[in-house]
Amino acid sequence: MANTGLSQLYSIIFKQENAHEDSIWSCAWQQSDRDRSENIITGGIDDLVKVWKWTGEKLELRHVLEGHQLGVVSVDMNLSGTLAASSSLDSHVRVWDVDTGKCIKSMEAGPVDAWTISFSPDSRFLATGSHSGKINLFGVESGRKEESLDIRGGFTLSIAYSPDGKLIASGAIDGIINIFDTQTGRLIHTLEVLSPMNPVEFEKDDDTNGHIDFISTAATLYCRRKLRH
Repeated sequence: MANTGLSQLYSIIFKQENAHEDSIWSCAWQQSDRDRSENIITGGIDDLVKVWKWTGEKLELRHVLEGHQLGVVSVDMNLSGTLAASSSLDSHVRVWDVDTGKCIKSMEAGPVDAWTISFSPDSRFLATGSHSGKINLFGVESGRKEESLDIRGGFTLSIAYSPDGKLIASGAIDGIINIFDTQTGRLIHTLEVLSPMNPVEFEKDDDTNGHIDFISTAATLYCRRKLRH
């Protein structure tokens, strides 16, 4: 498992001034399968989603995506880098074509029911975390809520799919991490960290030891767990 120690130092290689008119709450980075370009999506409290192209030396603004009526709190990109998704305080989730900048789907999620979003690895679903602790699964094609995983827990601050799409992890404000089986919708693991979970993520590389590596961060605390699957 990669070393994620806090002692490792990084240097800034580029800084984009005035990228948004207000705070940026979320960003995502993915390479496009279409043209191999490196794209970064940002969402801000100025109600805007922006698509940037990373050239290796600087950021170039590709699109300004308008449509949300309130601040954008979460963004994500699918694994092929062709689609972006954004969720807003206006209770809507929007799906965008990264190349054209067009909105191809708008979904009504409900008040604070899409605080965080994540594409499934096959791009068929968007998982959203809500204030009630529920995880809602929206069909990207249908634009409808297909399933709801109810844990009756705290405010879900972060959410992630395992690389094979078989598991979903959610991190809540009450310091609880929940792991779900996406095929059965069953809660299969609960981990207690006792700090607000922001964010959670599965390790992306291949593992041959029969385990799935899971990383979570709570404030400045790094936790590593091996989950049998």
